Amino acid sequence: MKLNYIKITTIILTLFFAVNIGFSGPRNKLGTSAAPELLIPVGSIGTSLNGSNLANITGVDAIFWNPAGLASLNSPKAEVLFSHSIYFADMNMQYLAIGSSLGNLMNLGFSIRSLNIGEIIETTETQPEGTGTIHKPTYIVANVTLAKQLTDKIRFGTNIKLISESVANVSSTGVALDFGIQYKGGNTGLAFGIAIKNLGPSMTFNGSGLDRTVTGVNGLTSIQRVTLQEFDLPTNLELGVSYSANIGKKNFVNLYSAFSNSSFSSDEYRFGLEYNWNSILYLRGGANIFPDKQTDESLFGPTFGVGIKYPVGSMTIGFDYAYRSVTETEFQTNQFFTLNLGF
Repeated sequence: MKLNYIKITTIILTLFFAVNIGFSGPRNKLGTSAAPELLIPVGSIGTSLNGSNLANITGVDAIFWNPAGLASLNSPKAEVLFSHSIYFADMNMQYLAIGSSLGNLMNLGFSIRSLNIGEIIETTETQPEGTGTIHKPTYIVANVTLAKQLTDKIRFGTNIKLISESVANVSSTGVALDFGIQYKGGNTGLAFGIAIKNLGPSMTFNGSGLDRTVTGVNGLTSIQRVTLQEFDLPTNLELGVSYSANIGKKNFVNLYSAFSNSSFSSDEYRFGLEYNWNSILYLRGGANIFPDKQTDESLFGPTFGVGIKYPVGSMTIGFDYAYRSVTETEFQTNQFFTLNLGF
């Protein structure tokens, strides 16, 4: 028991240190962070609740929202999740996550996501109509998750991310860390969560695509590479609380709320409601408020979702769908399709 308290104290101190880093970011550089794909949600459950369920989300769904939730798998041995997201402007994202129990040691997870933004036609100053070259940018984030149930009420988890971006012979690689903790308040139905996301060094693009031919005053030409500026990662601090209640034997309701602070976007309050019938059918909805913004400045609006989970032999199969509305008419709404297999 004494060792558990030491662990808990160490984790809390680590999170408070990370909070200071999260709040110390350059708030005057809104919208200029590196790796913005880190902020695009994955999976249908958390997205349909607008990310408000970080206090008690569990299983492989938790890897993106709060890695502490992986300490409690939704299946005895392992889970596999695949999600396809339709973003706007013909962009889409593929996401694969796997979580497994290592007994009393910890739970281990792996995930990878790829953002596809389509093809880009290369143009130059002398060929504004196109050179005939087509570029296909790649944005990939690979992730390893370690999570452990420290006590019967406290879970802790961390993500180790490798970020790779490449476009037109120019690329950048970065590393980021997430830390999360969840506290379940016994039989009260209350749960609390903290997540610090995307802590890491700045990223810089480099490569032969930045080389330029320069002619000097003596008529001689040389190749010089353009030096690009560094950009900080979009560090986030998120705090959440949830309440679960039973209505009869087969009806369950979960209420969620969360607060998000970011160095590169406005503060955000998130709210979610989930109805669960007999742990088979799920109806979800979410909304958000930006206290630093006008309503019409928010790109994303309310979210909705539905899910079904059913045991088939020794397996559990789940399918979830999420819909995220967009306030700008020129952008298409976001849709998320997720398949979850439990073993």
